[in-house]
Amino acid sequence: QSQLAESGGGLVQPGGSLRLACAASGFSLDEYGIGWFRQAPGKEREGVACIRVNGDGTEYKDSVKGRFTTSRDSFKNTVYLQMNSLKPEDTAVYFCAALLSFHHCPLSPYLDFTYWGQGTQVTVSS
Repeated sequence: QSQLAESGGGLVQPGGSLRLACAASGFSLDEYGIGWFRQAPGKEREGVACIRVNGDGTEYKDSVKGRFTTSRDSFKNTVYLQMNSLKPEDTAVYFCAALLSFHHCPLSPYLDFTYWGQGTQVTVSS
C-alpha cells in the first residue's frame, strides 16, 4: 500500500528545534513535489514549505523564512522539515503531501495531491 507517514513531532520549548520527516512507502518521492502544511485548532490548513522534484527549488511561508528548511533524501525516500527557533504560534498538526508534478512547488493545500500523511503534532510551549 502506497502511503506517506510523518514523524518527529513533539513538545518543545520556545526557541527550540524539531526535525519532521515525511517518509514514503510503495512509491518514489522523486517524481513528486512535496508540500508541508499545518493546521491549528479552529484555523484553516496553511502551507509552510514546499520542495520541487530533485530538490530543485524551495519556497516558504513568510513567517517561517529563515527558521524552517525543507530538504530531500532520495536514498531514504524521505523529505525533511527542519524547524528552528520555534515559536508558540508554530503549534499545530503538521502534514506533508505529495503532488505528481515535475514543476510545482506545492505550497497551497488546495492542489490535487496524490498522497497526504496522517499528520504529526508539534507543540511549542514553556
